[in-house]
Amino acid sequence: MPVELNHTIVHARDNRESAEFLARILGLEVGTAWGPFIPVATGNGVTLDFASIPGESITMQHYAFLISEDEFDAAFERIRQAGITYYADPHMKQPGEINHHHGGRGVYFLDPAGHGMEIITRPYDSHEATLQPLR
Repeated sequence: MPVELNHTIVHARDNRESAEFLARILGLEVGTAWGPFIPVATGNGVTLDFASIPGESITMQHYAFLISEDEFDAAFERIRQAGITYYADPHMKQPGEINHHHGGRGVYFLDPAGHGMEIITRPYDSHEATLQPLR
């Protein structure tokens, strides 16, 4: 069996708020709470388990989601309708713009806990040429 990412824990100030935010933007379902986690499953079987970390500083993480052109249109419209500030770049220096890297479209925005979220319509392939196989 090949190695696959199954789930990851995403720290949040309010796990339900963050899970519902991401699910709403991406058109996904919020799963049933399991212990301290509120899950949101992606189409490729990876689950983001949102966990509240009250009173602690949350270190910003980055989460990128590969979606279709139609899904991008829908998600981008939900971002705009919600008045969420979005950016063309991960350093957030190009507000109100999207990018067209690798022949697709991409946009960055922050979730309620301050994590950097990204949606893209084409996978990034710029690193393939520099990767070397493990020996």
